[in-house]
Amino acid sequence: TFRKAAEEAGLNPYMVEIANIREHCSWIHKDMEEATEKAVILVRTAIAKVKLNAPLMAGESPVVKRALVIGGGIAGMQTALDIADAGFEVDIVETKPTIGGKMTQIDKTFPTLDCAACILTPKMVDVAQNDKIRIFSYSEVTDVQGFVGNFDVKIKKNARFVKEDICTGCGACVDKCPMKKIPNEFNLGMDNRKAIYIPFAQAVPKVATIDPNACNMLKNGKCGLCAKVCTAGAIDYTQKDEFIEEKYGAIVVATGFNPISMDKFDEFAYNQSKDVITSLEFERLTNAAGPTAGKLLRPSDGKHPHKIVFVQCVGSRCSEDNSKGKPYCSKICCMYTAKHAMLIRDKYPDTDVSVFYIDVRTPGKNFDEFYRRAVEEYGVHYIKGMVGKVSPEGNKLIVQGSD
Repeated sequence: TFRKAAEEAGLNPYMVEIANIREHCSWIHKDMEEATEKAVILVRTAIAKVKLNAPLMAGESPVVKRALVIGGGIAGMQTALDIADAGFEVDIVETKPTIGGKMTQIDKTFPTLDCAACILTPKMVDVAQNDKIRIFSYSEVTDVQGFVGNFDVKIKKNARFVKEDICTGCGACVDKCPMKKIPNEFNLGMDNRKAIYIPFAQAVPKVATIDPNACNMLKNGKCGLCAKVCTAGAIDYTQKDEFIEEKYGAIVVATGFNPISMDKFDEFAYNQSKDVITSLEFERLTNAAGPTAGKLLRPSDGKHPHKIVFVQCVGSRCSEDNSKGKPYCSKICCMYTAKHAMLIRDKYPDTDVSVFYIDVRTPGKNFDEFYRRAVEEYGVHYIKGMVGKVSPEGNKLIVQGSD
């Protein structure tokens, strides 16, 4: 390399700067004058940079042989497993009461239509049983100091008001809790949970969590029923937030995503009608563990819909001056919609499914074939055009779009 050649000549290798006019100019530009002008700029830039360079000396620093993964979704879990398999200790910090992330809310995966839980839950168990992995669930990173190889991290472990090392996850406390009207975050508010809850049956760790904003005992000192029925004695109303300080040699950020807020898209009547739902809400409706036990029912009246319209590219491919969403393609919604449409047509052949799209983009192995299956085998109607407005009329929705 050029640095090695400089070192052999007795020069500091870190003083080398390269103006790559071959790959940045001659190979990519057809206009010779334009390419020459750019080459001159690149050379001048490299000369100006090297004037400001200072000689560097290679050194060594001790490295803490423990890694931190921020986020306990599918990416964070796989990362932790890979690091542990390489022989290093690793901690996972997850803000939710359980690891698993958004994939726990998904019913099927494309393009194979495999059960998401069948892929995810074995990994969750592997993480929990791995001796080199520690799980800090219901926790968050509050401060990071230091540098590569030597990070000082402060972790806030939120109070569950349940002792993790004692709770057996039997669910007796959940069954007896009288507070039943708290919107269930796991099902995106489409049903209710108790003030003390376990997010879903396969949660890891399978430990109950008390919502301090909903629990009567924590708010006004009245109730305490969950402590009375807990035979393990795991309920602790006096539990406080705990701060843990650890040193790490490497940090992996796998914090996942949040769906775009629909408050910016009033034209789709999301806040006006319960029957306008997001794709993740649709996942919960079709999941056997969801609010409707896997039956596709309209949230407004509990009846089965016979005509469904999907609107693609909501929040993506927006104009540069549009503050509603992003100017780029999400790369996901074409396949995601095809999967949903196929699942509907397979389970409910009497339901007509239409998809409004800008362009069909299926960049992946067997992805285009998957989309073609939706059209040719399942009879999904694809309409090239954008939806301008959705209007509730009685118990129906009127979708106005271009074709």
